[in-house]
Amino acid sequence: MIRVWQGDITVLAVDAIVNAANRTLLGGGGVDGAIHRAAGPGLLEECRRIGGCPVGEARLTAGHGLPARHVIHAVGPVWRGGDQGEDAALASAYRSSLRLARDHALASIAFPAISTGIFAFPPERAARIAVDTIRAHRGTLQVTLVGFDAASARILEEALA
Repeated sequence: MIRVWQGDITVLAVDAIVNAANRTLLGGGGVDGAIHRAAGPGLLEECRRIGGCPVGEARLTAGHGLPARHVIHAVGPVWRGGDQGEDAALASAYRSSLRLARDHALASIAFPAISTGIFAFPPERAARIAVDTIRAHRGTLQVTLVGFDAASARILEEALA
């Protein structure tokens, strides 16, 4: 099952929420900063031990102070016009997240719109890539696509339809 939910990803009680992280994994703005604030200092310390993550890959940590048991930190690409491999890198970030969820026998996962904030990936294009990649690789995972506001949720709903 894939569904769209509007709201704050940090309140979801799922096996894993996905963090739209930067390569350092040390927090930032948008959903990344919100997840780090909600999880507490233990998340930052665990991310420091990991030592970063390349674009298109993901890393798993505990959920710390979050209702979610785990955080999967997925590093999406910065938008550079669409001819620098951004689509493939974004799809890879989703695939890597799904692979980690399967490898750790998780049943449910929630994704934000990776790379669409400060990384400036066009939201409609990102939503299509997310939905296509999740449909092809989710297996039996229950997936929630999270739109922080009504406009973001609507874009995800349209891509899912």
